[in-house]
Amino acid sequence: MIPAEEQAQRRAALRALLAKPLLVAETDSEALVLVRRYLTGLREWLSRETGWRLVADSETARLFKTAPALSDTSHPARGHNKEPFGRRRYVTLCLALSALARADAQTTLGSLADDVLTAAAAPELAGCGFTLTLDSRADRSDLVAVVRLLLGWRVLGRVAGDEEAYLSAGTDVLYDVRRPVLGVLLSGTRGPSTVTAARFEGRLAELAAEPVAETDELRNQALRRRLTRRLLEDPVVYYDELDEAERAYLLSQRHAITRRIEEATGLIPELRAEGIAMVDPEDELTDVRMPEQRTDGHVTLLVAEHLARRDHATRDELHAFVRKAAAEHASYWRKGVTEPGAETELLAMALEKLVALRLVEVDGHMVRSRPAIARFALDEPTVRETRKAIADVASALF
Repeated sequence: MIPAEEQAQRRAALRALLAKPLLVAETDSEALVLVRRYLTGLREWLSRETGWRLVADSETARLFKTAPALSDTSHPARGHNKEPFGRRRYVTLCLALSALARADAQTTLGSLADDVLTAAAAPELAGCGFTLTLDSRADRSDLVAVVRLLLGWRVLGRVAGDEEAYLSAGTDVLYDVRRPVLGVLLSGTRGPSTVTAARFEGRLAELAAEPVAETDELRNQALRRRLTRRLLEDPVVYYDELDEAERAYLLSQRHAITRRIEEATGLIPELRAEGIAMVDPEDELTDVRMPEQRTDGHVTLLVAEHLARRDHATRDELHAFVRKAAAEHASYWRKGVTEPGAETELLAMALEKLVALRLVEVDGHMVRSRPAIARFALDEPTVRETRKAIADVASALF
């Protein structure tokens, strides 16, 4: 039996890793101490239940998680203004990491830019239609967005200068390159140099591929690990999204799997006919929250409530709904929400969050509700009169 205090600390360590798979001593010292204290037990649980690898030293702790679905685009890297990274920025990020792997202990933004431009001129990238120049502010902004992401990850440490000055005046910036962090970023199951597929989808699949299970015991182990990962990573796991083997295994083992997750993480299982959600009562293990305050949060909540009462809706119908909501709440929402076309941006933001939370599916022009969105349905208010309330009103009148 694990003492209660030790169990709580070990749970805190695991929760810290699930919330932030890369812990750095500079910003996560307390969590890193806990992870190192319970490293053996954490490694054993993660290996047994998820197949994920955990490494830690005095400077970093890295949980090498793998995405449940390689096609999931609902949690992108984001820039300074929360804008999602696109293909151009992701390629620039990979080129920057490659350049930093060969850089000295310190580098400058100008030097990094030169190395990225040199790598971007490779025939393989040109053949894919990718070109990169730094002639305009927009071009330089992509590189700066990548650098700021690396600063946030603590791959780089700013020594002198400022990225904004580089954008406006070309002033250089000096950085420390932190190799212990850089060395643990890549989370694939094999080295990129061993990948042989020609097309992107195939290369990505090879990068994340796992050994093929050849016995019933290993197949069941692979199923358990795959389903546990999904329950830890996805807001909701729907039965109709699983293949036949996964669905049968989860239906028969759901209580055992969710119990082990609850004991290790504190997440509480919510079992429904349509699927399973592991709910965090502390509201810490998510990068997408709902409900939230301010205009965007209110729009998302209203769209969710609207969709909770119907199976589907078209974008045109939802645009009309958002326009009407903007007119009703204009005095509370930010400026410009009633301007022509504002509803397009508001709806796009709301749908992005609802998709990430697995509450809706977007298929072209159609938006389909998923079962979990029912929790946002509101019934009509019911007014109940009690005898005491009637008596109080009567005594006040007479």
